[in-house]
Amino acid sequence: MEEIFQLLWANRMLGLPFELVSGEKVRVIDPGVLNRDAGPDFFNAKVKIDGKVWAGNIEIHMKASDWHRHGHDSDPSYDNVILHVVAHSDTRIIRKDNTVLAQMQVRLPEKFYRTFAYLTGANTEIRCASRLQHIDKLKRADWIETLTIERLQHKAARIEEELRKSHGDWNVACFLTLARALGFGLNGIPFEMLAHSIDLNHLRRHSDNILQMEAIFFGQAGMLDSTTNQTDRRYQLMCREYQFLARKYSMHPIPLAAWKFARTRPQNLPYRRIALLAKAMSETPDLLQRIIMTEGDEDKLRALFRWQVDQYWSRRLTFGGDFQTEANPPYLSEQSINILLINVAAPLMYAYALLHCDHEMKEAAIALLTGLPPEKNAIVRNWQQLGFRASDAGTSQALIHLRKEYCDRHDCLRCRFGHHVLRHEILEP
Repeated sequence: MEEIFQLLWANRMLGLPFELVSGEKVRVIDPGVLNRDAGPDFFNAKVKIDGKVWAGNIEIHMKASDWHRHGHDSDPSYDNVILHVVAHSDTRIIRKDNTVLAQMQVRLPEKFYRTFAYLTGANTEIRCASRLQHIDKLKRADWIETLTIERLQHKAARIEEELRKSHGDWNVACFLTLARALGFGLNGIPFEMLAHSIDLNHLRRHSDNILQMEAIFFGQAGMLDSTTNQTDRRYQLMCREYQFLARKYSMHPIPLAAWKFARTRPQNLPYRRIALLAKAMSETPDLLQRIIMTEGDEDKLRALFRWQVDQYWSRRLTFGGDFQTEANPPYLSEQSINILLINVAAPLMYAYALLHCDHEMKEAAIALLTGLPPEKNAIVRNWQQLGFRASDAGTSQALIHLRKEYCDRHDCLRCRFGHHVLRHEILEP
């Protein structure tokens, strides 16, 4: 509960009026900066107590006696605390110089605790749904716009982490981002595992031989076994190539069990997408550079993602001799390319712009998202039922981020919609 009080203090949600336990009036001028490390909870706060302005740090506890229990009375880093905010004032705090620390007791209404418990309880639905319609449309739009940027920053942070692990190799970060995106959610994790298992330097040596490229990818995916598909000549050739290359580069495949095949429509099986990834790394090993050179032009970006799989896959969705009566398109659908623009092009552009302080590139990444059609999935449909219409991919990304990073985590205190609901419980009589 102490963390709740910290967040309420940071967001000025503890209600009014304030006064010390000794009766002096208190006005919060600046709540300060939340400290997530050792030391007082808030730095550089400013409050007016009985007409006199004080600047310093704030400490928050559920019980005033926690000051002693946590050892703050012997820690010099707490000497500059100007106000002790507590839920229960069970003792006075005497400083080393024998002065009394200003202490303020805050009591929240019982309905706040009931609402907070309801919103953050174990549930899968959006608990504040019935109250969202009461939030001002401008405030809703502002939060959605913020979430769009936050989603991009979230993806950019993941790319920066891959850069750190690869010692700044943008091609590795691009490869991993593309692989994860080609999993289209369902197989995103095994695609990422597959990419991590392959050395780009090895791929570059064989980029002019698509059979060897596919052998590396399907072999590392754990999908090659020479005792099966005996009549499939291409498959058997890949098995032999992989056996040689695996020994040469000391490669070890990921578990076949990592892939999801159950309850998956044939066209969503991972085989053709792995073949597309092999083709992509064969034809565009410099994909990141090409993405940057488009400067966000959607048509040029779409052209980059129109890789075509080999004739072998024209009537196959998996290995073996089972052919389809109708040919498959050799390239990704426009809807699938939209997903790659959303999850590969825009995040890479944004991450690149952040690390190179390129404001124009950053704006181009945002413009790309807001110019694409919205995604169609269960999360977006759920929000639409609650009155949130996704007019573009920027909005749908915001709604997905809101659900995954706030609603599913029950993080209502950091959500502006949660703020609205909980503030109403505190401030309304």
